Amino acid sequence: MTLKLQPPTPPPVTVSNEFHGLHVSARRADAVRLDWSTPVPRFGRVRVVGHTCECKARVYELCTSGGLAWVRRIDRHSPGETVRVTHPCRVGEAGELWALILAGEAR
Repeated sequence: MTLKLQPPTPPPVTVSNEFHGLHVSARRADAVRLDWSTPVPRFGRVRVVGHTCECKARVYELCTSGGLAWVRRIDRHSPGETVRVTHPCRVGEAGELWALILAGEAR
């Protein structure tokens, strides 16, 4: 007798309208003020390795390219958007900065 094994049926995928990405914590009174600048097309390819929720008018992205990393801030407003970036630095330093922004300890 030969048994035919069937792969298990995956559960149905449902998309919830309640799903959100990371939200930035409220800004603390002693938050560090960051130096934001206009982006310069320095890198050919940029990888976004982290981002905050799209439900807010301000979105942050943790970006990497060429062994460096930085945070990009996108302010969406009518009629367009304004993009600012931190200075590129080592990946570990940018990760620490990203954590400070998410915790409301830097803006």
